[in-house]
Amino acid sequence: MRVYLNQMRRQGEYIVAICDQNILGESFEEGDLCIHVSEQFYKGRLVTIEEGIAAMEKASIANIVGENIVNEALKAQLIHERGIIRIQNIPHAQVVVTK
Repeated sequence: MRVYLNQMRRQGEYIVAICDQNILGESFEEGDLCIHVSEQFYKGRLVTIEEGIAAMEKASIANIVGENIVNEALKAQLIHERGIIRIQNIPHAQVVVTK
């Protein structure tokens, strides 16, 4: 499985945006919740899911969306199940590491 990984540095933070390959460019809405998996934010390099997880482990901020990357982040204990929201059954999570 492959994911898009976009890596950014902003104000001293290492930020990653990761999405499953098959949902790039899609939008999901449910009630008051909406997410657009935009190419501008999420499209970086197409990498293996393991490379995406490795980048997440180093990130101070992570924004992930998609069944595959979210499930792998759960397995790696980088996110907690209570921190996942679903929009049209697509999982999304954000991580902020405080120092």
